[in-house]
Amino acid sequence: MIVRLIKGLESISVFIGWIGAWVIAPLVLSMVYEVVARHVFNAPTFWAYEIGYMLAGTCYLFGMAYCMKQKGHVRVDFLYDQIGPKWRAIIDIGGYIFLLMPGLLWLNWGLFGYAVESFYSGEVSGESAWNPVIWPFRAVWVVAFAVLALQTIAEILKSYLILTGQIEEQVTDHHGAEI
Repeated sequence: MIVRLIKGLESISVFIGWIGAWVIAPLVLSMVYEVVARHVFNAPTFWAYEIGYMLAGTCYLFGMAYCMKQKGHVRVDFLYDQIGPKWRAIIDIGGYIFLLMPGLLWLNWGLFGYAVESFYSGEVSGESAWNPVIWPFRAVWVVAFAVLALQTIAEILKSYLILTGQIEEQVTDHHGAEI
């Protein structure tokens, strides 16, 4: 049952990560259009800057949980790699529960309120002549950090299963491929 829950949580991370990866396509297209419009036609757009930071931010934010699933985040592991899987599981559980989760819960709470307030007030970006409403990008932050919290729960559960001997530690290379 726990393994199914882990797989379900991780499927959300993979799906959101997939969306984040595909956001690169409209980002690249909009930046190419901007460069051509600016340098070939001497007619820069008034929306490229905001599209750029919103799409790039979406890409990075939506990739956070997937990166955690793939064990791709930077870690100081010169000692971590020298200890056994059960000690690593203890360190991971402690780090996730006492350091990461409180921050994620606090951040999600604040970001949700920020996005809702932005939606109801009709807040605009104020960054360019385009001046779009900003709540969709704020909603991206909420979704991204919520999915990161869900992936953190999956990591806690995996560490618990390793600690109790119910599964063996998955060993991956630096690209997330299982060894």
